[in-house]
Amino acid sequence: MAKVMQFKTESKRLLELMINSIYSNKEIFLRELISNASDAIDKYHYLSLTEDKLPKKNDYEILISMDKENKTLTIKDNGIGMTYDELVNSLGTIAKSGSLEFMEKLKEANQNTNEIDIIGQFGVGFYSAFMVAKKIEVRTRSLYADQGYLFTSTGEETFEIDEINKEDSGTEITLYLRDNNEEYEYDRFLDEWTIKSLVKQYSDYVRYPIKLLKEKEETEEEQKETEEKKDQSETKDQEPIVEYETLNSMTPIWKRNKNELEDKDYNEFYKQKFYDGSDPLMHVLVNVEGKVNYTALLYIPSQPPYNLYSEKYEKGLQLYCKGVFIMDKCKELLPDYLRFVKGLVDSSDLNLNISRELLQKSKILKDIADNVEKKIVSKLEGLMKNDFEKYLSFYKNFGLNLKFGVYDDFGAKKDLLKDLILYNTVYEEQMISFKQYVEKMKEDQKYIYYVSAKNKEAVMAMPQMDVIKKHGYDVLILTDDVDEFLIRILDKYDDKEFKSINQGDLDLLDDESKEKIKELNEEKKPLLDALKEALKDEVQDVILSKRLTDSAVCLVSSDGVSFEMEKVLSSMPNSQGVKAERVLEINPNHALFNALEKVYLNDPTSIADYANLLYSQALIMEGFSVKDPVEFSNKMCELMIKAAK
Repeated sequence: MAKVMQFKTESKRLLELMINSIYSNKEIFLRELISNASDAIDKYHYLSLTEDKLPKKNDYEILISMDKENKTLTIKDNGIGMTYDELVNSLGTIAKSGSLEFMEKLKEANQNTNEIDIIGQFGVGFYSAFMVAKKIEVRTRSLYADQGYLFTSTGEETFEIDEINKEDSGTEITLYLRDNNEEYEYDRFLDEWTIKSLVKQYSDYVRYPIKLLKEKEETEEEQKETEEKKDQSETKDQEPIVEYETLNSMTPIWKRNKNELEDKDYNEFYKQKFYDGSDPLMHVLVNVEGKVNYTALLYIPSQPPYNLYSEKYEKGLQLYCKGVFIMDKCKELLPDYLRFVKGLVDSSDLNLNISRELLQKSKILKDIADNVEKKIVSKLEGLMKNDFEKYLSFYKNFGLNLKFGVYDDFGAKKDLLKDLILYNTVYEEQMISFKQYVEKMKEDQKYIYYVSAKNKEAVMAMPQMDVIKKHGYDVLILTDDVDEFLIRILDKYDDKEFKSINQGDLDLLDDESKEKIKELNEEKKPLLDALKEALKDEVQDVILSKRLTDSAVCLVSSDGVSFEMEKVLSSMPNSQGVKAERVLEINPNHALFNALEKVYLNDPTSIADYANLLYSQALIMEGFSVKDPVEFSNKMCELMIKAAK
């Protein structure tokens, strides 16, 4: 006769909490029950190895079957099973974990717990089944008992345990599914495709075969043939033929012997797992054993995802715990600048929360993330050194991400990433690193020169390049918005400071030339002051240039915010009108300067018109727009006509 018992905890309230709060996804119940079945087989297998009297098995399996007529779903294993006391203590006491208790006993016996994977650690996974079931029956017999038992509960305040005959050890759990309602269709768990998909998603790498009873729809002829066979005496007592289909892979690619695998195997896995039609650029397999144990299989795509820089793009690696899928995108495992990396991490050391759905913050997670980051960077360093053409292909797609990595968090990772950054230059045929630039610097060169521009042609046409060309110095060409911010964060490389060719003093003249410019600035001070007064609302200063040799005029910024930074910052919301301090430089050796002197001497009142014309010209050369294009055009025509008279 069945014995009715109360749950040992505040059963009804806690069960409601389990069902409605702990698990956010109803379909997770199948993962939990399969994990419990795998644990039970693990225990049987371990004990059979340590106890000679126990029968050995080589046919471990987890069986799933559906009965659409009675709306039941059954999960069966041939593991260790449960005794009467274990049913009461494990299923009758919510959050009492048999798995955890088993591991503690192993530790007490000084056994090596790393040799056996126990997935369940909380004892609540079984109760997740009440999210989809109105009643659950558990038929079980322990390896150490002759008597089997039936546990029955509706997930409310009580449960029943009755004695039954069960020939073999193991556990069979039958779920009586809830009726469909407006909020959820529970009948979906009686669909073959649904079960196959859930097993593939959550339990594909459980080490034992998970088999589904195959549905067979007989034609009228087959039904007639079956009935005829039943009438034949020799088939009356025969068991019906039952066919099962294995649903899981069991051994994940990252746990297989590397000697058995080729690049094409990893590539195929990537394309199937991450829905990419192209082979990845490269993969990284990481196996770490020590204080933290984990395996990571990481991929760098050959092309960036179309939405990589959109707000909707979600970074992160798939997360497994002992081969059981936990979550799709664990963002804590990747820094933002590696958001393009695809892959997964499988660890037995993760601290999961009670529902095994989310990760609790832990040092272990941070250690894994830090190590994964270093492995990826190391792989990129190796690629850059050994296959530069392939690295260039990577850099053209994802170099911008690395640049943000250098700049982000006030340059916290600049030393880790600076040698991966590449730039085009005015003299090199292909992109080079900071290290390569420094190695090729001329003996008398003090700075690493750079400039923001669209391309090499634009740089070579800049008036600020005059003196740089004369010395034959190479110049880094910055094309992305983040570049100048990155350079400011780095400040220097190999003790060589960075220097913008259109900002501040380039310090390229010899002492004699510097003295001449200084004297000339004093001599021409009245003219320069008149120009400065005319442009007092636009520029900080007007000076004779130390950088121009061929060009007449240029606009530079003083130390601080550069023109490029101004453009970037002004395009942002709430920019508050950040501006670079402008300095107009005039070439004292150019014929234009002589013409300005004559204008100033003959007609001082018109110098303001010339000043504004020069300033507008310099703005256009720097890529800025003039305030009033019509006024600029009219003023230019007026002065040209005046000069022709």
